[in-house]
Amino acid sequence: MRYFVYIIQTIDNTLYCGIAKNVAKRFNEHINGKGAKYTKIHKPEKIVFIKDFEDKSSALKEEYRIKNLTKKEKLALIKENVEQTKKFL
Repeated sequence: MRYFVYIIQTIDNTLYCGIAKNVAKRFNEHINGKGAKYTKIHKPEKIVFIKDFEDKSSALKEEYRIKNLTKKEKLALIKENVEQTKKFL
């Protein structure tokens, strides 16, 4: 089963990273206040990064790696993967 790592940009210009089987469904949960505590406070604006993985373990490892990046590094990652992300949106 495929899993996706995604990054959401919030309306206050912060970034939230998570994993999901269905990114569109998960984004709607965040929008409706049923996602993470973080996105209840920092309202989601748009999905800016998506990368797919073969299994949950790989996706979790990448999510952990991304969460430990600085904001500058996350923005660079987003910029490097614009075309790949567009395939999923």
